[in-house]
Amino acid sequence: MHPRYSPVEWSFNTNIYEVNVRQYTEEGTFRAFAREMPRLRKMGIDVLWFMPITPISKKLRIGSLGSYYACSDYTDINPEFGTIQDFRELVQQAHALGFKVIIDWVANHTGWDHKWTISNPGYYKKNVAGEFYDSNNWHDVIDLNYYDHGMRRAMIDAMKFWVVESDIDGFRCDMAHLVPLDFWRQARNAMDAVKPLFWLAETEHASYHAVFDASYAWNWMHQTETFCKGKINLPALLDVLKNYELNFPPNALKLYFTTNHDENSWNGTEYEKYEEAALPFAVFSCTWNGIPLIYSGQEMPNMKRIKFFEKDPIEWNGNYELEDFYRKLLNLRNRNPALRGGDTNAIAMIINAGDPNHVFAYLRKLLEKEVLVILNLSAIPQEVDFQDQHVRGVFNDVFREIKTEFDNSTVLQILPWEYLVFEKT
Repeated sequence: MHPRYSPVEWSFNTNIYEVNVRQYTEEGTFRAFAREMPRLRKMGIDVLWFMPITPISKKLRIGSLGSYYACSDYTDINPEFGTIQDFRELVQQAHALGFKVIIDWVANHTGWDHKWTISNPGYYKKNVAGEFYDSNNWHDVIDLNYYDHGMRRAMIDAMKFWVVESDIDGFRCDMAHLVPLDFWRQARNAMDAVKPLFWLAETEHASYHAVFDASYAWNWMHQTETFCKGKINLPALLDVLKNYELNFPPNALKLYFTTNHDENSWNGTEYEKYEEAALPFAVFSCTWNGIPLIYSGQEMPNMKRIKFFEKDPIEWNGNYELEDFYRKLLNLRNRNPALRGGDTNAIAMIINAGDPNHVFAYLRKLLEKEVLVILNLSAIPQEVDFQDQHVRGVFNDVFREIKTEFDNSTVLQILPWEYLVFEKT
């Protein structure tokens, strides 16, 4: 990582909850979402990531409401959600509850009727006919021109606007690798002068960790789905984690998830993709070396695909069946330094404990603190033994609150798709 940048201290043990404001409540406003924040804080959520809060372009809009990612003004609020003052108050309320707040930043493109298309058309790429265009087959947006230094300054000023005006704590940068890395360095330098922020890149390009604190584990997510469809075995899946270790800086934070707004809307819910493996992989996301992401409604759980361009509220049923599941995992993560992501002193060690084609077991360790995770990623019961010398001592089962002493004679039976999480006492 670039020596001038170090992640904010709170990011090492944090977690992120993605807020889809439009679909979160019937009202689809900041004020309506604010009612949910005490519940989420009690569940253990640390960071609220708001999908883009800026107004949506009307020209070539897809659907009746359009995509959040087709911005018409970087320094204004989507009127669906409320006002800038409503957002300021939401951030203040979030901070008072102990949350951090990050916003989605879409720097590669805008919508077709962004105000810059009139005031500063040179801010955009143009084809040989002198027309705006998009190079990624996204019909409702047009690409910005990062050779234009005036545009860069305007973009940085727009980002700074939200830090100064609303006191946000960081940015989730959409398709970060489509924007030149040197721009992100400029932006981070400018923001660091105002306030230390958390920087999350939607990318798998390791080079972007020269500026960003965290990046997406897209490949892991895709390969877990491939594994669940029986197209690769468990050792091949775990090679993804080994490649992350080899190809990313040792203190790089990876974002792990089983769903998000894109996955849910376009590829299906985590239950469509993973079926019985959904919860074991959610446990992994919360306990491996990285940062877990939880999407709106996963705590219910949400079993439907949410429409992207229309009003399609989450169908809350008043029950939060997985709230306790997430609370136990997130509280464990918060209190136990062995689960610190991106800490080069915190070890993430895959251990031999059963059939390597079906059992995924690993130990997280920092000094005397240890967390043991065992996942049965198969539809058959498995026997797990602990001749592996790394697992020794008394551990508490985080979900069942039963103590177990591990030595070389310990043998456990684990049910199909079961997950066990132990914390050393």
